[in-house]
Amino acid sequence: MKKILVQLDSDEYPSLFDRIVAYDAGADEVLSYGRVTTENIRGLIQDAFFTRGVSDLKNTAVWIGGSDVAQGERLLAEAQQAFFGPFKVSLMLDSNGCNTTATAAVVKLAEQVGLSGRQAVIIGTGPVGIRTAILLASQGSHVILTPIPAKLLGDRYNPDLAQESLAAARHMAHVFAGGRESLSDEGMRHASAAIAAARVGDLQVVEIADLDALTHYLEGAEIVITAGPAGLQILPHTLWAAHPSLQFLLDFNLTEPPGIEGINSSDDFKQREGKRVLGPLAIGTPKMNVHKACIAQLFERNDLVLDAISVYQVAKQLVKNRESKD
Repeated sequence: MKKILVQLDSDEYPSLFDRIVAYDAGADEVLSYGRVTTENIRGLIQDAFFTRGVSDLKNTAVWIGGSDVAQGERLLAEAQQAFFGPFKVSLMLDSNGCNTTATAAVVKLAEQVGLSGRQAVIIGTGPVGIRTAILLASQGSHVILTPIPAKLLGDRYNPDLAQESLAAARHMAHVFAGGRESLSDEGMRHASAAIAAARVGDLQVVEIADLDALTHYLEGAEIVITAGPAGLQILPHTLWAAHPSLQFLLDFNLTEPPGIEGINSSDDFKQREGKRVLGPLAIGTPKMNVHKACIAQLFERNDLVLDAISVYQVAKQLVKNRESKD
């Protein structure tokens, strides 16, 4: 029986990247749909699982993607509402690649240093920045998450987008701290439940006006991560090179200039100025490995739900498997 992956994308055109990787990961067929909404996803999901007997449903799985991460979370929650009794299929959310990208970076960092008790600063409250912050905090780190200062963004600054991402970051930090869920959005409630269950460290969201203000929050920090838009330099060399406590620097920006001045995209914990530096190209390979491993796991059972926290568990298992072979 063929392994069929149903690719549901919130964008007009389903991601060709996600489709190709799905085939490379072992899917026999990928059925791609764009412009998927919370209004039409239930019908698509039910069409997928009504075609096969319960014992065969592990051969059908659903991938939810698209550039809008908040919409992806809503789609994931709505997809689960389509299930009843034994009629369900495994699901995965990776809108904009945020879960697999953040996971790959944090797992690589965890191979270098214990994360419990570490002081970390993450600059950028986009989807990857927020998920990286959640994962680090779930491993016991003390995390400060801050948006990119408007002055640094210049013409790129979008006040509506900035407020939306800041609100999302604050909400996740509130939930991580054990705050009660106050939003009516079902997708956010689903994400919040996973975050609250993983709470170990702590997560604080702060706003900074400029890079001078950032120096205060870097005091005592051991890890700094830039998660900004493509081609935006966030952290100048003068701010980190002689910093007394910083040990690890991570940058997600693949487009020149890098988010951290003075590093190369291919740096794989290379020593620079006495710090260990991880560039975006070195994150790319493990991200792809996690991506493919998750798709393979979707076809092992029919009741798996892979979001940020569960994707991280898959990534850690990959590391254990590799170590056992060495």
